[in-house]
Amino acid sequence: MIVSLDGEILGTAAGRARAHSPFLAMLLDREPELSAQIAGGHVMLDLQAIAPGKSTAGRLRLQRRALALTVAIGDLAGLLDLTAVTGALTRFADSALDQAIASAIVERTPGAEPVGFAAIALGKQGSHELNYSSDIDPILLYDPATLPCRPREEPNEAAVRIGRRVVELLQARDADGYVLRVDLRLRPSPEVTPIALSVDAAIGYYESQALPWERAAFIRARAAAGDVALGQRFLDAVRPFVWRRSLDYGALGEINALTRRIRDHYAGGQAFGPGFDLKRGRGGIREVEFFAQGLQLIHGGRDPSLRAPATRDALAALEAAGLLEARDGAILRDAYTLLRTIEHRVQMVDDRQTHLLPTGAALDNVARLHGLAQGEALLDLLRPSVAAVATRYDALDGDAATAVTRDPAALTALLGEAGAQRVAAWRAGTYPAVRSGAAQTALEAVLPMLLPAIVRAPVPAAAMQRFDAMLERMPSAINIFRLLEARPGLATLLVQILSHAPPLADELGRRPALLDGLVDATAFDPVGSVGELALEMRGGDAPDYGAILDHVRRVVGEKRFALGAQIIAGRGDPLAVAAGYARVAEAATEVLTAATVAAFQVAHGRIPGSELIILALGRFGGAALTHASDLDVIYLFTGEFSATSDGAKPLGATLYYNRLAQRVTAALSVATAAGPLYQVDTRLRPQGAQGPLAVSLDSFARYQREEAWTWEHMALTRARVVFGSPPAREAVGETIAAVLNGQRPERPIVADAVRMRAEMASHKPPRGPLDAKLLPGGLVDLEFAVHVVQLSARQGFDPDLGRAIDVLWAAKLAPASIRQVHDLLTRLLVTLRLVAPDAVEPDPATQALIARTLGAPDWATVLASLAAARQDVCRWWEEVTHGDGNAAA
Repeated sequence: MIVSLDGEILGTAAGRARAHSPFLAMLLDREPELSAQIAGGHVMLDLQAIAPGKSTAGRLRLQRRALALTVAIGDLAGLLDLTAVTGALTRFADSALDQAIASAIVERTPGAEPVGFAAIALGKQGSHELNYSSDIDPILLYDPATLPCRPREEPNEAAVRIGRRVVELLQARDADGYVLRVDLRLRPSPEVTPIALSVDAAIGYYESQALPWERAAFIRARAAAGDVALGQRFLDAVRPFVWRRSLDYGALGEINALTRRIRDHYAGGQAFGPGFDLKRGRGGIREVEFFAQGLQLIHGGRDPSLRAPATRDALAALEAAGLLEARDGAILRDAYTLLRTIEHRVQMVDDRQTHLLPTGAALDNVARLHGLAQGEALLDLLRPSVAAVATRYDALDGDAATAVTRDPAALTALLGEAGAQRVAAWRAGTYPAVRSGAAQTALEAVLPMLLPAIVRAPVPAAAMQRFDAMLERMPSAINIFRLLEARPGLATLLVQILSHAPPLADELGRRPALLDGLVDATAFDPVGSVGELALEMRGGDAPDYGAILDHVRRVVGEKRFALGAQIIAGRGDPLAVAAGYARVAEAATEVLTAATVAAFQVAHGRIPGSELIILALGRFGGAALTHASDLDVIYLFTGEFSATSDGAKPLGATLYYNRLAQRVTAALSVATAAGPLYQVDTRLRPQGAQGPLAVSLDSFARYQREEAWTWEHMALTRARVVFGSPPAREAVGETIAAVLNGQRPERPIVADAVRMRAEMASHKPPRGPLDAKLLPGGLVDLEFAVHVVQLSARQGFDPDLGRAIDVLWAAKLAPASIRQVHDLLTRLLVTLRLVAPDAVEPDPATQALIARTLGAPDWATVLASLAAARQDVCRWWEEVTHGDGNAAA
């Protein structure tokens, strides 16, 4: 690359640089040859001729230093315009990135061609508009089939090592400086993905689950370095994700929402004056870029001429297409040029990637570097441009979206015929929820924000249909409309829920106020402890027992809905959510049981020296519920079964506690005005459905020691007291421990377990091909294997199945893979109960959500992981059951 400058004013520019830029002054001293050429009024810089014998990184550092000086002086002298400056900086960045990739590959595999590894330039590098002191934001991709690898090295490992070396070559500093700062955080899900992605995984992500801002980012995407053909193949594949054929008015809402978040996040630099953020401030560089990109995304799917990556080129294309007034286009282009130029001046001072106008004497210094007398003159120069940009961007914000909701043709283009008909029905007051004048006013206010959100939903048709179903069931929609208008960010989450989670959508239809609970960001925090939740459930102004039931149902509904939303929004690990569901259920059990006991005692009094105990089993006992889990419980009581209560209507102990247990079950399960709560399953009690609902602890202990069957002892391995005093809990714990550790009838554990599993399989087949619980090799088989080993070896007893597996593995009684398998199957079960309750393969967008939740790159990996996990479980189950099948313990 050659840069040539001529002009007597080069010396004057160099003088300003030496006086007002410590960085440029240092370069003038360290580049005597260039300094002499500048003083002589003529510069001919050939980067390829610099340090040809040095290492790649050493050569590039010196080239970057010479280019930084030459471009800065040419810019200050007015000999290089903004296009020339950013073009020179971008061409060097492309070349440096390409050389770094080639060097990283050859270092590891000498003689190999630099193929199978590509860098996609995003942002200003992608549009040939790099800043004077900018980082680069590439996405690194590789092709496993062609990437050079060392012997016995997996392609994914090689790609990550190559990527790390590329970053090191460009970013590492020595006495000659650095080449480029590299930011890899624009790749998909950077917090969990490797720094280099396989090209197929990246394509799958952008086709199914990319975020709105990523569409705007890809307007400027370019295959810049490495295997450019590979990079171009990727860009060709994701082009439909960026450029949608329909008029995409939803894109404008995406861009405007992003702008509002930026304004909020960088609030300190929004007001014009010293300290103004030239990039992110109101009326700054980013708003010119977003102005152009918003219109490009709306119309660029149909008009390829609008797909210009560079901002000023894009504005010119929008003018040519009649989408932007010529005067507005000229104002925005001139403002962009000035803002970018002053941004470069700020960065030239110390070679810092900053966008803030300094304050005080530092502002005067930047002004003088630009050739002005003082900082106030610089502010006067910038003020009209910043105001013009802000005015035009604010006018764009919302106007187009509002207009399209009132234009029948545009509305049909946006939503399709069926969607437009639904909106027409809402406007006609078809449902009582939207019939009043106030509801219609609120509807019109929210449509410009809501409809674009539905259009960009993961599954727009499902989101529209379920939102319509919500309106049909509501008595009034005014509150939800006003909430969405006041909190536009909720609309995105709402349409995700409507798209992916039928159970949550159904709950919203019954209780729209559940959405209120998501306004506070703490809704996405883990739920509190059982004690904290119980305190909240007791905290309502409930004047009587019925009001307590309603209050607890409201709190539980809000907590369960928020926990489900955490999974949909990608904000919660399903294992943590499962534990949260269980804590909510335990707190509700504690509060409602205490309230029921108190109400029962009013009529029947107490039984001295006696109390009710609730024993949780199954997933409730294991503290890992799903959204749809029943509560498996056994009711026990302490004291003598022959005792009598001391109330106005005395009852014998057995009758007393059986009636009390019935009322507790009703308190936990019967629907009230506030909605349903839980299904309660008491069939695991002694004698099953034929036995009394509540039995004394002594009877329970005797039954477990003398009569219980293998399946009952298997269930007991996950038993946990969720209601009862500390002494009662201790007594139950001792009873259970004694039984599990050997005080029980000798049974053929393995044979019994095999027979029970076969009976279960015949009576309760899998719901569908994704039933992580009931499929062969699913969670039920895993649980059976764990319980058989626990009972046979008398080890590893813990209601928490994961912890139990850890103990068994430490004792060499379980394979090393089983804990990981348990976690995978549990995460899948918890997620599928929300997004695919029928266990049938969902639509591609929901497949992508499941993959993201499981930390998998794509759906194929999810299916492969499920298949592998099931094989591991089946293998272990086979080992467990084909030992001594009649072993007793």
